[in-house]
Amino acid sequence: MVSGFFMILNKQDAQFASQIFIDYYKNFGRIDDYLRKVKLERMEDIPTPLFGYGPEDEMFQDFTMHPEDMQFVCREVSNDMYDNYLEIVTSHAIEKSVPGKSLKWVVYEVNTNKIVGFIRFGSPTINSKPRNDFLGRPLQTTNMEVMKRFNDSTIMGFIIVPTQPFGFNYLGGKLLAGICCSHLARRTLSEKYNTDFCMFETTSLYGSTKQVSQYDGMKPFLRYAGLTLSDFVPAINDEKYHDLRKWFEDRNKGPLVDEDASSRKLKTQTKMISIIRNSLEGKDLETFKTALVDAKGLTEKKRTFISTYGYDNVADYLNLETDTLTKRPNYDRFELEEIVTWWKKLAGKRFSKLKSENRLRTELEVWNKNPDIDIIR
Repeated sequence: MVSGFFMILNKQDAQFASQIFIDYYKNFGRIDDYLRKVKLERMEDIPTPLFGYGPEDEMFQDFTMHPEDMQFVCREVSNDMYDNYLEIVTSHAIEKSVPGKSLKWVVYEVNTNKIVGFIRFGSPTINSKPRNDFLGRPLQTTNMEVMKRFNDSTIMGFIIVPTQPFGFNYLGGKLLAGICCSHLARRTLSEKYNTDFCMFETTSLYGSTKQVSQYDGMKPFLRYAGLTLSDFVPAINDEKYHDLRKWFEDRNKGPLVDEDASSRKLKTQTKMISIIRNSLEGKDLETFKTALVDAKGLTEKKRTFISTYGYDNVADYLNLETDTLTKRPNYDRFELEEIVTWWKKLAGKRFSKLKSENRLRTELEVWNKNPDIDIIR
């Protein structure tokens, strides 16, 4: 039974729990410091593969190939393979169990049969200021008809990660984002969930730390919609989180949030913080509040981007002002072949420029071989 709403810790327990948060966050100055710490801790749990048998050997490494000679295919693989391969590529921690809709793609270059990137679609977050601005009003979460239309029609890109240096050399992030905006993605998702998707959204990895994104310059496929609000404390690392969650659950005689809740780790940590805050007094409370303010400085407003797959009246459709979607004149440009052709022109210019300047990167960047990867590329 979830009863954490009314849980109050005694003074000694509240001081103990608050100190875990205080000690953890005082070690970071910027968001990349935090991400690197979390990433390196997770990499310690990954076993070292035999030479020639690691996931890195499946990554694209032919950096003499011109984009015009490339072809791509999206494949669904087992969850274990997807997570293990992605872990050595991405800078972020991976959520392996995610409730709601989900489609995981590994993108291969056909001629080499090597991996160039990873995509994961999922159910969108409910609260989004940029989406509210796009719709012209906040999402009516208490209206069941509105929420059914929203859940049946919208999808979010949670992972759009190219292997490196494919991403650097060939604008690989734009290729993957373009795939997400394609009719191939829309049709695949619609068939899987027996519905009709009409809107895709995603957020940039960084906001204030880096003012550019791999999603910039992608009109008409993907358009900037605004900045998210940022007012949350980043998650503590897995080991400390699991130990502290068990500590709270032992005292609460049950979980703090429902076991099937979305974003369960974030909601559980938020509940922990609320309990600690309500249990502390005086100087202890002020010290804890200061630590939380500093921790929130590690999070950022993220840039939100939206695609309507070439439909014209998506906002009206999601607001239940119409039951019929209309196509824009450029609707067919969202076919995957058209998007890849668009990408090849950009990637070709990028590849040729880097090659002429002797700036092509040729060394595979994976976390199990190089812990000094530049997180903010």
